[in-house]
Amino acid sequence: MLHAVWNGMTHGLRDKLAGFTLISIASAGCGAVLVCVAPLPDPAAWPYIAASAALQVAYQLLLLRAYQLGDFGQMYPTARGTSPLVVALVSTTLLGHSLPAGQAVGVAVISCGLAAVALADGIPGRAQLPALAAALGTGVMIASYTLVDGSGVRVSGSVFGYIAWLYLCQGLVFPLIAWARRGPSLLSALRPLSGRGLAGGLISLLAYGLVVWAQSHGDLSTIAALRETSIVFGALIGAVVFRERLGHRRIAASATVLVGIAVLQLTGGR
Repeated sequence: MLHAVWNGMTHGLRDKLAGFTLISIASAGCGAVLVCVAPLPDPAAWPYIAASAALQVAYQLLLLRAYQLGDFGQMYPTARGTSPLVVALVSTTLLGHSLPAGQAVGVAVISCGLAAVALADGIPGRAQLPALAAALGTGVMIASYTLVDGSGVRVSGSVFGYIAWLYLCQGLVFPLIAWARRGPSLLSALRPLSGRGLAGGLISLLAYGLVVWAQSHGDLSTIAALRETSIVFGALIGAVVFRERLGHRRIAASATVLVGIAVLQLTGGR
């Protein structure tokens, strides 16, 4: 729920670039505090930290673009639902992992759900394609840094240290990109949004922290499936808060994606 909420808060801002900048500042600030107390990651982890930070900045830029162009109730489920589908396909086609029948069913259900989200208000015209492309690209970036972090954490020697430096590194880059786009005028845009933007950043960090805590106390497959309930919360926010049309269709399509993810995770044997 918290993940969908901070995304909804950001989408609701008129100046979304400023909102994403404030979220990154919050991430960098928390990272700067954490690196002072966290153990230093093993040298083997630094290439993974650098790659993940770059991928997460690309994710932020694509998500920003998706929110600038499309409805929240369509963009958020598309971005979140694409990620586990891409991870499953990459694991099978490039990493040589097998895809059991149950997981194949999950992939098929996710694909149908994503198609339903994209087609909820009819066949997209040329004007809608850039928004959908940005949302799909966001999902690919989520899948990419998920795969990178999965390997990086294992060689880091310190999950806490890995996360701390990742927060700091990726949090510093986006504000620099925003400054390059806007220059000094960015500062005047940040001031009126500072409270809401920084709150969104803290909520995003809290959401991630809850996932990490849950993963250390419960079944990983169940938790991975449950965290994707954010897809349905996102569709609900789009329909109820932003009053987006065809909300009921997007909620139903998002629920289908969630069912497919649950099948994919719970039959993964992890």
